[in-house]
Amino acid sequence: MSKNTVLVIGSELQLSQNIQSILENEGYEVVLNMVITTTILQQIETIKPQLVLIDNDIKGKITATEIGKYLLNADLIPFMYISTNADNITLEEIKVTRPYGFLVKPVRKTELNALVKIILYNYSHKHLDLLKTDKKVIEDVPYRIRHVINYINDNIYEKIDIDELAKLTKWKKHHFIRIFSSIIGNTPYQYILFHKMEIAKALIEETDQPINEIAFDLGFVNYSNFGHVFKKICHTSPENYRKTKKAKIAIELL
Repeated sequence: MSKNTVLVIGSELQLSQNIQSILENEGYEVVLNMVITTTILQQIETIKPQLVLIDNDIKGKITATEIGKYLLNADLIPFMYISTNADNITLEEIKVTRPYGFLVKPVRKTELNALVKIILYNYSHKHLDLLKTDKKVIEDVPYRIRHVINYINDNIYEKIDIDELAKLTKWKKHHFIRIFSSIIGNTPYQYILFHKMEIAKALIEETDQPINEIAFDLGFVNYSNFGHVFKKICHTSPENYRKTKKAKIAIELL
């Protein structure tokens, strides 16, 4: 599974680089743009990021809200703002572009990581919202997939069988996989592994639980299989991930 790309359209180099460092440490690919011209719209089309982070304080030939309106009209990429101000005038200007998130400077690591994760998760599931579904689409399709998603989330620590998921929808297995993939953007198997790895990352970073125990708790039959999946998705081994995160925390505490 490829990394999610975040395009940061910034006004302050140091702040933008700090955001880049925070997000890259969480496994995102980050592209910075500090030259604000109308070509930024073409850059968005070329890069095709999964999220655009816009500094509302940018100065150039195009404003932050103009970029937001462009993204709103395209309705293909979620976006969020960071801003020095959160007064009523600023919020009135921003809210008409219907962003997916907003943070006030200074940007804090925990808040940024949480918001980015929630935005990407919610956007990947937007087709499950019946209010956003074309009325011509059979309305029980999003409901059935949502039911499967809820089952996966409730049983994420178990070994989840794709055949059992298909039975929840009452569809044949190949039809279930095709519909799930078209709505979510990943196969059921990829979706399950990705979310298991998100939990694994949190446990590896925030606890001292042995990694082999984490693997077994998440339903992997052996550590070798877990390590292979973790490295494929997170681009590093579980051991290196823990070592890197612990080292960063130690440095931050100095």
